Amino acid sequence: MSSDNANRSTAQRQARDLRFFLTVPHPCSYLPGREATTLFLDPQEPPTADVYDALTLLGFRRSGANLYRPHCGACSACVSVRIPVEDFSPSRTQRKLIQRNRDITTRLRPTLFDERHYALYASYIRARHADGDMFPPSREQYRQFLTQTQPFAKLLEFWLDERLIAVAATDLLGHGLSAIYTFFDPDPALQRRSLGVFAVLSQIELARRRGLPHVYLGYWIRESQKMRYKQAYQPLEYLDGGRWQRRVPATALT
Repeated sequence: MSSDNANRSTAQRQARDLRFFLTVPHPCSYLPGREATTLFLDPQEPPTADVYDALTLLGFRRSGANLYRPHCGACSACVSVRIPVEDFSPSRTQRKLIQRNRDITTRLRPTLFDERHYALYASYIRARHADGDMFPPSREQYRQFLTQTQPFAKLLEFWLDERLIAVAATDLLGHGLSAIYTFFDPDPALQRRSLGVFAVLSQIELARRRGLPHVYLGYWIRESQKMRYKQAYQPLEYLDGGRWQRRVPATALT
């Protein structure tokens, strides 16, 4: 049995000992006209590192203190994806972007509330997501979403000289790194830096330096324009029927 299969089997055994809840059907955030149902780990179950590791292998994500995954009976469009770090090779465009941002420095910090982080987050939400469910931003919303006391939760800062220009919330797991959320300075003068892309590339490099085999990118949805950027990172592995593989699941093509 491969290491990945052994880890998955262990994860499935651990999950059987946990309690989960289903939400009522609600409008899908990604596909207009569809309803979604979400499976949540019992909020009374603390998301310890072992539990988090196990559930990530089964397609769960973290949002604030909650671990969840889509559980829609009539739809399987959401597919968990991850980057195999050892085999990843940046494209020509990505290599140019890395070179363009060589003057940026990064710092890994715990997820403590920082007024500079919140100011950047609020500016980003107002400029880029004023039509979304995270608008208007508030400190309480930010704290619930991106500040955690768990040791696996980190914030990767991006600095241009003395200017904070981006922050990536990222979780350090036993078998990889989970990219949670990135926000950045919406200043048009920084647009050529493609800070969202550079944040993913930086997390791949962070995983490589730490010897972590995967970077988890959350869910890819073929029909969602907002999710298609994830296929720019190759090779990409997809969770299909409980197994990670490097071909798009047939269910995602229907």
